[in-house]
Amino acid sequence: MDQRIKLRIEYLRANLRYLNDVELAEYNRLTGQHLTHQQQHQAHQQSHQTYQASQPMQSEQAYHSSQSYHQAPNFESNSSSDGYNKHHHPRPSKKPKNKKKRKKVSFWKKLWRFLLLVIVLMIGFFIYGYHRGKSKAPEGLKTEKFSGQKTPSGATNILILGTDQRDFQTTGDARSDSIMVMQVNAKDNKVKLVSFMRDTLVYQPGVSQYGADTKINVAYNIGEQDNHQGAEYMREVLKKNFDIDIQYYALVNFNSFATVIDSLYPMGVKIDAKFSTIDGETVKSVDVPDDLNWTPEHQNPIQKIKVRPQRMDGRTLLNYARFRKDDEGDFGRTKRQQQVMQAIMSGVKSPLTLFTGSSALGTIKGVTSTNVSDFFMLTHAPGLALDAAKGIESYTVPENGDWVDALDQYGGSGLLIDFDKYQAKLKTLLG
Repeated sequence: MDQRIKLRIEYLRANLRYLNDVELAEYNRLTGQHLTHQQQHQAHQQSHQTYQASQPMQSEQAYHSSQSYHQAPNFESNSSSDGYNKHHHPRPSKKPKNKKKRKKVSFWKKLWRFLLLVIVLMIGFFIYGYHRGKSKAPEGLKTEKFSGQKTPSGATNILILGTDQRDFQTTGDARSDSIMVMQVNAKDNKVKLVSFMRDTLVYQPGVSQYGADTKINVAYNIGEQDNHQGAEYMREVLKKNFDIDIQYYALVNFNSFATVIDSLYPMGVKIDAKFSTIDGETVKSVDVPDDLNWTPEHQNPIQKIKVRPQRMDGRTLLNYARFRKDDEGDFGRTKRQQQVMQAIMSGVKSPLTLFTGSSALGTIKGVTSTNVSDFFMLTHAPGLALDAAKGIESYTVPENGDWVDALDQYGGSGLLIDFDKYQAKLKTLLG
């Protein structure tokens, strides 16, 4: 039966009491009954009673339906394990993703990576310093022939020559104002510095005629005039007179010294400036020659240095170290040179100096003539700085006043010393 006819019959039955003749006839026709108006009233009463009787049943069904709804989850959870409930398909639980565990990096690997980074940075600073130094290097700078000898003790001796060469001069015009032998890598972990006074009379092979009759500072100049072998000839002279084995050398002129200092110490080197008496009188300041500003046209530039603790840039430190016009003369200058070296090396204490120091080493390599290898500089510099920070053991040949005034073969004033005595002392000091 059509759904619309069903709905119409239900409507007519619900309103059976109120149907007019046309609607009653329609109801009879649709249902196949033959109700009259009297029967119409009786049918309505029966329909009403049937409706009331059905209400409790419908409420009870509704109640049970509600209970069944709320218990549905329990039905699912209590379903038999034999799989009888075919319509219930529980959603499979998701398996947790296996997160990849990060491997813990060991302490030694972290340390190795850190050291590798430090080494790379040091090399980078070294290369930077080298190229910066090269741009300021004296014209014609090159590594000289040097037949270095290792020491029997395993320590390393380095010949450091400070020359008075200016940028407009050649090495053949220069003399060695400062002559030092620095020992590093000793078994006692001490840095030792031996200075030789420039007027000390020594025997120079092929030059001397009467034994020790030539000033030691002349050796560099003589060697430079023989195909640039100044450092090598100085090594031979020191070996002959003092029996010292020297493996490396470094030549530093005025400009190179100032460049290196300003690179390593941009804020200046902390030093306590001291001078001896001048003409027997104590001084509060001294007018010293300003060597970096010396030119053929302006030959007497002066700089005033006060007697007090201060910070000196490369130019001032050079002028301070070269001054020798106080009453201690050349011995006073040698003492100040040792003080300067002590201040330079003991000042390397900050961790950042590990990198600025590498840059300065590169600058040293760029502006000086030396046979010290890059590898030696980078690998030994940190240990050298730590040893030097503990103090440098300094010694001067000869000791103050321990000489006899004498003339060299050219008639100039020199210092005659006891070679046996100083050979024994240097043997004890350097091994």
